[in-house]
Amino acid sequence: MGGAGRIDGGPRSAIVVGAGIVGLSTAWFLQERGVEVTVVDRMGVAAGASWGNAGWISPGLTLPLNSPSVLRRGLSSLLDPASPLHIPLRADASLALFLLQFAANCRRSSWNRVARANAPLDEECIEAFDVLVANGVDAPVTDAPVTALFRTTDEADAMIRELRKFEKSGHPLFITGLSGAALREQVPLASAAVGAGLNINGQRFVDPGRFVRSLGRAVEERGATMRILEVSDVVCISNGASVYPRSAPPLRADVAVIATGAGLARLAGHRVRVPVRSARGYSFTVPVDRPVPGPIYLPDARVACTPYKGALRVAGTMEFREPYERPRPERVAAIVDSAGPLLRGVRWSERTDTWVGARPVTPDGRALIGETSPGIYVAGGHGMWGLAQGPVTGRLLAEYITTGKQPEVLREFDPLRRVGR
Repeated sequence: MGGAGRIDGGPRSAIVVGAGIVGLSTAWFLQERGVEVTVVDRMGVAAGASWGNAGWISPGLTLPLNSPSVLRRGLSSLLDPASPLHIPLRADASLALFLLQFAANCRRSSWNRVARANAPLDEECIEAFDVLVANGVDAPVTDAPVTALFRTTDEADAMIRELRKFEKSGHPLFITGLSGAALREQVPLASAAVGAGLNINGQRFVDPGRFVRSLGRAVEERGATMRILEVSDVVCISNGASVYPRSAPPLRADVAVIATGAGLARLAGHRVRVPVRSARGYSFTVPVDRPVPGPIYLPDARVACTPYKGALRVAGTMEFREPYERPRPERVAAIVDSAGPLLRGVRWSERTDTWVGARPVTPDGRALIGETSPGIYVAGGHGMWGLAQGPVTGRLLAEYITTGKQPEVLREFDPLRRVGR
């Protein structure tokens, strides 16, 4: 690969580093524009956060993480290891700086900015999935409301107020309240402790591992070269970009894209001013006594539940630890303890497929999508919404790369910005 660009000035070859939903989507849409693609990943397709997440394509719930309430919860988590948001007490100067920057952006004005920036991505995210499914990605995408469960109507009303603020930022919502028999019919697993529910309509869900693996096969069938290699560096050269694996000769192409999730900082950190940290989430699968028709959200516990192979995938918690650190059983126990009283007919002790994965989080709540130096692009930092926003990110970035013109909707995600700018 590598060499001259096309006659029209656009690249004819690209190396995408990262085989998760963002990287593979970028590869697919680059192929759609006639670019020859090589995809490189140190572990292979869907080996990171793209496998074990909740699988929600939920534009109605991509609420920014950097809210004043999250800041309050984060402070309390320092003393409560069972909190949904856990920040370990330890000496880590880079984490301390990140958390200070994050705290500075936990303002309503910053929250509104993130919500407005994400609105165009969320508006097009379902359509981007439709394009992939209609063109060779053989994985089901299921329409269903996400049903949020609450102990009291006051809790439900509080979430409605938050969602109405979200709606004003450019996210049209259709919400219906549930109680009594209608609530139990919608969520047969709801326990007697649940007093109210909300359907956030117009959402979808997938088996994320199956979807991303199918996307990887589609990219390969369309002519991509797939390589399992650990990359040590990506640099721009006079006629394009070079990708340096640790144990193989360099790869060269007209452009390179770094889409390595929570590992983005390792390859792109010296090029960007906005840090990306690992915020790890856990999931596991539990058998259930009754079928689950659609996703369930437990806002107070920050737990997401999704139908998965006849059972229930349960995902939750956020801890600021490095991706390579060992899983912590107490985090799984905290999910069970918080979700258990709200759901019945769930056989918690029979859980399987316990998993931990790293979500890439930025301190100002906005992803990094764009060019960092001539011929080198990054795409990452979507936080909890990488699956939902991955395909539309790939489509917009492919447009940017092949035309040289930055789509207007990507200006807020400039990877060369300063935190909060």
